[in-house]
Amino acid sequence: MSDPSPKNPAEDTESEPRPGRARKPIGWSTIFIAVLVAVSAALVWRRDGTDGVLDILTHDLSLFSGILPRVLAGCLLGAFISEILPHEKVSRSLGPKSGLMGLLIGTAFGAILPGGPFTVYPVGSALLAVGADFGAVIAMVVSWTLIGYGRAVAWEIPIMGTDFTLWRILISLPLPVLAGALGRFVYVRLYRKLPTKDDET
Repeated sequence: MSDPSPKNPAEDTESEPRPGRARKPIGWSTIFIAVLVAVSAALVWRRDGTDGVLDILTHDLSLFSGILPRVLAGCLLGAFISEILPHEKVSRSLGPKSGLMGLLIGTAFGAILPGGPFTVYPVGSALLAVGADFGAVIAMVVSWTLIGYGRAVAWEIPIMGTDFTLWRILISLPLPVLAGALGRFVYVRLYRKLPTKDDET
């Protein structure tokens, strides 16, 4: 079945094709977690009765109400970024043809990106949607995890000391680039060759 929407040839050459997988609201991971929750609730009920289960549910609802605004803000941020960023520039700077420079840009961006996972992952998803390739986004996420200046300044320097933090960051600098390069290689060599639902139909 042909796609009725017109395609820009420039986008086909500059941007990386996205994986043809539709996101399912309920997958195997959700079912697995639900089973664990049910088993855990049964064990707590057996030991502490209904009051113990209700106490945990009340605490979790309070925790969820505090996290929900940040999740919503992060998802909105990712959606707005995917609409604001110019696809051509992102694809040129962070796309599959960006080479080492794209990995370095992703590493630098991840190192200075503030916020927690509710910010980083929606931003990474938005970058993928507007033309960044797996390698650059992997470099960004790994850099945020290993180098992130926010956690280093707020937690690591006061607790571990300046010398330890600087050496740890210095040693970690090549790792996001290496991870991004490996991710780019695996995606190009293996992932893109896997059949998708579109290919089967």
